[in-house]
Amino acid sequence: MLRVLTFFLSFLLCAQALATPVFSPRQALSLLPAGHDAALIVADPATGEILYSQREHQLQAPASTQKLLTALAARLYLPDEFYFTTDLERRGNDIILRFSGDPLLSRTQLADLLRQLKLHQITRIEGDILLNGAVFDGHEQAPGWPWDILGVCYSAPSSSISLEHNCVQGALYSNRSPGALTRVNVPRHQPITVSSDARVVTQAEQEASYCELSLITAPGNRYQLSGCLPERKKPLPLNFAVQDTVDYTAAVIRDELKRAGIRFRGQIRRDDQAQGEHLARHRSAPLATLLETMVKDSDNLIADNLLKTLGRVYFTQPGTFANGVAAMKAILTEKAGLDLSQAVLVDGSGLSRNNRLTARLMMEVITYLYQHDEQLNLLRTLPISGQSGTLQYRQSIRHQPLEGHILAKSGSLFGTHNLAGIVTTQSGKNLLFVQLITNYHPPEQDTPGIAPPIEQFERRFYQSLYRNY
Repeated sequence: MLRVLTFFLSFLLCAQALATPVFSPRQALSLLPAGHDAALIVADPATGEILYSQREHQLQAPASTQKLLTALAARLYLPDEFYFTTDLERRGNDIILRFSGDPLLSRTQLADLLRQLKLHQITRIEGDILLNGAVFDGHEQAPGWPWDILGVCYSAPSSSISLEHNCVQGALYSNRSPGALTRVNVPRHQPITVSSDARVVTQAEQEASYCELSLITAPGNRYQLSGCLPERKKPLPLNFAVQDTVDYTAAVIRDELKRAGIRFRGQIRRDDQAQGEHLARHRSAPLATLLETMVKDSDNLIADNLLKTLGRVYFTQPGTFANGVAAMKAILTEKAGLDLSQAVLVDGSGLSRNNRLTARLMMEVITYLYQHDEQLNLLRTLPISGQSGTLQYRQSIRHQPLEGHILAKSGSLFGTHNLAGIVTTQSGKNLLFVQLITNYHPPEQDTPGIAPPIEQFERRFYQSLYRNY
């Protein structure tokens, strides 16, 4: 009888082992270069079981996965009907434009607002135009934003006076003989100045001289390109982050007033104390749309302007990076029970190299989003592997069998490759995961057809999750 019972118990244990997949990322991790630092967690939201974890309490750079914290705080604290506003006001002979940090305010929308002056029989402005940006204060770049990317648009300044995403597009032409100067082109209507003394070189010359293209900025939204660029048939697309948002906005206002037939000879200056009689208002897209764009496209300006807005609303004072972070931490603790006391955060976008949080905290955020999606409706903002947002062209997960089966926020900095979200396995099971990989510095390789180590790791790791569960 004892022998039969022992056999039966052994059978049950074996059956349970067969029924419960054993997941190990060892083979996937072996594909990463030496010196890497990987924090990983995989959880079953149906049971709360942690299926795998390593270095979950290690502080890591979150990069743009940090936008999930900003999105959650904004969704929990700001009203559903929240939107940014841009107001047109009049005080005597002066006209006031009151900005609130609308990160999506376009030149066309500002021009439409200015044309409202004619509805109030104003075809000539006798006084000055005052720009009120009092809703934000402090620096427009957060601590830890690297100096060498301030000329590209994903580092556009977080300003209350924002226009055209604080970004100007251009192109650099090097379809000339080696030794000639490159030619830069910026649309005529854009009030910035870009010059180039960068030379055209052959690929061999560039490699031998270690020459590269560099960009420096100067007051008045002036940009200088130097260095060299290999000869190429097609122009190199360029993006310039506007450095002086007041100067840029003022130049656009002058141009659009002229186009609207409204005469103006006065000054345009910032005055955060200015207020007057309300004439007209432009409203931004609602909060739900802002959050979807922010998460799906990993939009830094939306994230940082929302963070400062949280600081302004929560503390009833002009928003800054510092009080925005304090507000976000307080909101997530009070309303979601998330402890951010150990997290080091300085912005809302994750662009700063100073940000640090743990994979465990990120898993708690993902779990909260998953468990409360009926109220939050934030999972729909996540990019979908091979289909939308920042995951549409992510080589490691864009193809079958993973296409359409991963919803996640990506995050990338120098040496950092992160993902946090949900994978739906081939059995239909949902698993939550966090991948925070830093110190990723593979040796240079020129072997064509060989995928980078991070791509190989992610393909193996997520296919293993997909197939094993």
